[in-house]
Amino acid sequence: MLCATSRLLAARAAAASPAQPRARGPAPRCRRRELHFPGHPKLPLCGFLAGRLARLSVPTGRRAILRRGRMPPVVGGGSELRLRKGRCGPQVARALGPDVAAEAAARSPKRPAWGLRRFEAAGWWVSLALVTLLSFATRFHRLDEPRHVCWDETHFGKMGSYYINRTFFFDVHPPLGKMLIGLAGYLSGYDGTFMFQRPGDKYEQHNYMGMRRFCASLGSLLIPFAYLIVLELSKSLPAALLTAALLTFDTGCLTLSQYILLDPILMFFIMAAMLSMVKYNTISDLWHLFGDLSLSLVTMGKHLTARILCLIVLPLALYTATYAVHFMVLNKSGPGDGFFSSAFQARLAGNNLHNASIPEHLAYGSVITVKNLRMAIGYLHSHRHLYPEGIGARQQQVTTYLHKDYNNLWIIKKHNTNSDPLDPSFPVEFVRHGDIIRLEHKETSRNLHSHYHEAPLTRKHYQVTGYGINGTGDSNDFWRIEVVNRKFGNRIKVLRSRIRFIHLVTGCVLGSSGKILPKWGWEQVEVTCTPYLKETLNSIWNVEEGLSEVLLRGGGQLLLGWVLHYFPFFLMGRVLYFHHYFPAMLFSSMLTGVLWDTLLRLCAWSLASFSLASSIHVLGVLSLVLGTAYSFYLFHPLAYGMVGPLAQDPRSPMAGLRWLESWDF
Repeated sequence: MLCATSRLLAARAAAASPAQPRARGPAPRCRRRELHFPGHPKLPLCGFLAGRLARLSVPTGRRAILRRGRMPPVVGGGSELRLRKGRCGPQVARALGPDVAAEAAARSPKRPAWGLRRFEAAGWWVSLALVTLLSFATRFHRLDEPRHVCWDETHFGKMGSYYINRTFFFDVHPPLGKMLIGLAGYLSGYDGTFMFQRPGDKYEQHNYMGMRRFCASLGSLLIPFAYLIVLELSKSLPAALLTAALLTFDTGCLTLSQYILLDPILMFFIMAAMLSMVKYNTISDLWHLFGDLSLSLVTMGKHLTARILCLIVLPLALYTATYAVHFMVLNKSGPGDGFFSSAFQARLAGNNLHNASIPEHLAYGSVITVKNLRMAIGYLHSHRHLYPEGIGARQQQVTTYLHKDYNNLWIIKKHNTNSDPLDPSFPVEFVRHGDIIRLEHKETSRNLHSHYHEAPLTRKHYQVTGYGINGTGDSNDFWRIEVVNRKFGNRIKVLRSRIRFIHLVTGCVLGSSGKILPKWGWEQVEVTCTPYLKETLNSIWNVEEGLSEVLLRGGGQLLLGWVLHYFPFFLMGRVLYFHHYFPAMLFSSMLTGVLWDTLLRLCAWSLASFSLASSIHVLGVLSLVLGTAYSFYLFHPLAYGMVGPLAQDPRSPMAGLRWLESWDF
């Protein structure tokens, strides 16, 4: 660049002075590639700079931007130069004289001092430290209060106990957060013996603080994460501080961080992922690499492969690994057994299928349970209660039930005999694919029955009931048992065979709609006989166990983040609660910090000079931060607990803070 600058200045000097004869012999050459300016001499850099700076009468003009290739001669104008250390410095000083050299040095711009840059960086880190300290202080204040089970601690504290006791359970959430809660309790000395039955139960001597501290720690880290994200996106310390204040002094965010809940864990990983994204811009970098035509296909393939491995394969492997750990830890029978297949239950210690001595094939006379293969449907079930008036035939109810119960037991019999299959004079006879059978309810001695009456909830499906006395009924009690994708005559394997029950008279298939019956049906799941013969999990069952002689076995990014965390809830068909909004609120707070910082800068610059505008901007941000802090001072009892009379009492310190009629403390 110095070589190019010397050529350009040489051209300007030649235009401002009489032409000199070109000296013979080779011109001095710079070490770097030279840029040739046609019609102008090549001069040594040091000599030219000395001569050029001596001609201070040449007016200063605009800068010239040099590019590779040939450039037209420069017409007029000059360029300010600053003196630099090196071999040229003494020659330039001698040529100019002491007074002129001092003037030129005074006019030259100075490079920012390293000390100033270090001071700015130190200011960012000090601010981060203060933000983190304040975040932990607000989240850990009065963390032990209340000393009883609060809100959803009933669920997630109980699940932590399940992990400590290695008791299997079922839940809709992925396992990582609950495993971490259990791990925190285990490491802090909690023994998993507290029942977590209902909100308000006293913890007494049980060590619950380890799990609360863990959740509070992750909730506290949300604020420094938000600070770093906004600082990275906006490069504005005021915007980052404003965002940190909004989240630090938010009573809702604080409250969620002080209890044994999944919310702080969920939001921690959301913010950690967002921080990683804005720090490394991986996808954005790949997009720019695609536009770089100088890269070979091999290099592009390496970049693409690295991102596939790190952004797709590795996360999937980690996600799958959490489930592997979940199933390895929870190896004892528990309340979640009924949600899973019979074969899976056989692996759980304490389950009646675990290590049971059970024959491989199903035989007549077996006392069995019949489980639907669809998740969360459960076992074929009946009880002595009848269908109410106006709901099909007034006969015994048949439902499905998720939990183990004596009313789940059925005896499998031949359709045309009432002989006792346990009589030792009769040989053991196995049930085969295509056999016509009856299923007799063990507790009530009524047969599984169907007819053309409509099902209670599902239109065009037939009602399923319990019918008959002591096993004696009619032809509507007959069912053909079929094994999915098997040939006629094959034996039916316990646990492993996927079977269907075809009603012999109507031709319908026994199944479950998955719909919950009203209170008259004890809010159990509807069983129907569907005339649609398509194979679905709702109509496929497996035989699970037997109890007789024959047993069985078994910025834009922030807005996009807000949109992605807010609008999907409009598509959900479930009841939504206030805490569902908090992931979106994190992005809303970060977006608010960036937006207010930008608006204040624009307003300040449009109204005042630079020095005054800077003061107005700082004052505006400071006012927002202090206003947020004062609001927290007023409403902090909502997070830490109220004292004195109830909020509705005029003597309560909260009485004057009900600014809107819709508010309810």
